[in-house]
This record gives sequence, structure tokens and C-alpha cells, in this order.
Amino acid sequence: MVTATITDGQIRRLRLFQLLSPSLPVGAFAYSQGLEWAAETGWVNSEQALANWLSDQLSQALTYVDLPILLRMIEAAVADDAQLMSHWISELRALRETPELRAEETGRGRALADLLGSLGLLDEPSVHWRALLSGSQLSGFAFAAAAWQIEPTDALLGYAWSWAENLTLAGVKLIPLGQTAGQRILLRLAEQIPAAVEAAQRLDDADIGASTPALAIASSRHETQYTRLYRS
Repeated sequence: MVTATITDGQIRRLRLFQLLSPSLPVGAFAYSQGLEWAAETGWVNSEQALANWLSDQLSQALTYVDLPILLRMIEAAVADDAQLMSHWISELRALRETPELRAEETGRGRALADLLGSLGLLDEPSVHWRALLSGSQLSGFAFAAAAWQIEPTDALLGYAWSWAENLTLAGVKLIPLGQTAGQRILLRLAEQIPAAVEAAQRLDDADIGASTPALAIASSRHETQYTRLYRS
């Protein structure tokens, strides 16, 4: 019998895959981030339109908000600096432009904090982090990445991929499109993600922030949409 040697690097990659898994019980499948209204009103009604919608968000919101803040949250978790983590959670919540998007951030944050507690990541001496991480799903992702010693660049790449996959799946259901169309969109987005991560890593604190009016309008209008499958 051949016994495989498992390296620390392999374990870290597998832990990242676990964080990115659609089976992670944090409710990502329940949110469309305004895409449900955009599809209902005809803004996003084709494969090309969905690809453009997500590409625009990737180049703006992800590059200038989520990814640079995720990087700073990982650094705060590595340094065990709860005050710094709290600062970036507050910054992130302020940059979520609608009540639905802020509710998604906190709702998924509570679910992820509960999960991390169940996985033993928030036992002593880290138990004091639990209430803090409940305020933001991005902070929980950062804390887990730091605890499992996942390279920050890999964490950012993985987070961007997970975001793209979740919203592509939502779009495929809502428009609707075939699964193959969804894979073509993901192929296109995957080509953009490394550049987005690289740009995010170069940003100074003062450069963090983005204006995404179409997303804000769609999310705001979704709050009163007559029939809804998604919570945002």
C-alpha cells in the first residue's frame, strides 16, 4: 500500500476549497444582490447582459471594496487586532449602499460565525472574536483564512471566484439561461479575477470605495418587488 504524504500547503488549499464550497451553510444561495430585480425589469435579460453586469461589479465593487477590505481584515486577524477588524467591518457596512445589502452582510456574518464556532475556530483564546465576526460575513471569511494560514492572495482569488459563481448561478436561474451559458460567463470572469486581485492589493486605504449606482438602484427596488425568490 502506498501512503500519500500530505503537505501543509495541500491542507491549506483544501481548507480554502471548504470555505468556497456552495455547501457551506451560510445562505449564499438566498441572495442575488439586486440581480433578481434587474432580471425582472429587463436590465439583465441575456447571457451577454449577465456577463456585463457581473463584470462591471467585479471591476468596481469587488476590486475597490470587498477585496482590499478582505486583505486588511486578514491582516487584522493575523495580528489578533480586534479593534482594527472592527474598524474595517464598520467601513464595509458603510460602503454597502442599501439596507438589503447590509442585512445580507450581517445575516451571512452570523451564520458564518456560528459555523466557525462549531468548527472549533472560535474556542479559547479566540472566543472573544465571535460577536465581532457576526457583524460581517467578509470578516468571518478573513478570520478563517488567517486561522488556516491560507495565503492572502489565494484567499482573495477564492473569494472573488465564490462571488462570481454564486451570482452567475442566480442569473442562470432568473433570466433563465442554460448551465452551459453560465460556464461561459464564469470562464470570462475568471480571466478578469487575477487582475482585480492584483489591483486590490495595490490600493491605499484612502482609495477604498466605489460607486455602483445600477447595483444600488436594483437592490433598493428589490426591497419592494412583488414576488421574490431571493432575499436581496
